[in-house]
Amino acid sequence: MTTIKVCLGSSCYVRGNDKTLAFLEDYISKNKKDVTIELLGCRCSNACQDGPSIFINDKRYAHPSHEELTNLLEGL
Repeated sequence: MTTIKVCLGSSCYVRGNDKTLAFLEDYISKNKKDVTIELLGCRCSNACQDGPSIFINDKRYAHPSHEELTNLLEGL
C-alpha cells in the first residue's frame, strides 16, 4: 500500500495544496483503480518555508507540479 499525505497547514494550503489535494483525488480515482493508495491530509509538516509539501511513503516533495505528481503516481 502507498500512503500519500498532503500538508493542509495554513501555509501549504494557501500556497496551493488545496488544488494539489483535488488533483490527487481526481487522478487516483480515474487512473489507479488497481493500486491501494491511502490519501490523507495532515497538519503542518513544519517545512513551511519550502511548501507546499506532500509526502509519499514518508518521502517529502516540496511544491510538486501536477506534471511531477503524475510522474510520481505513474511509478506506483
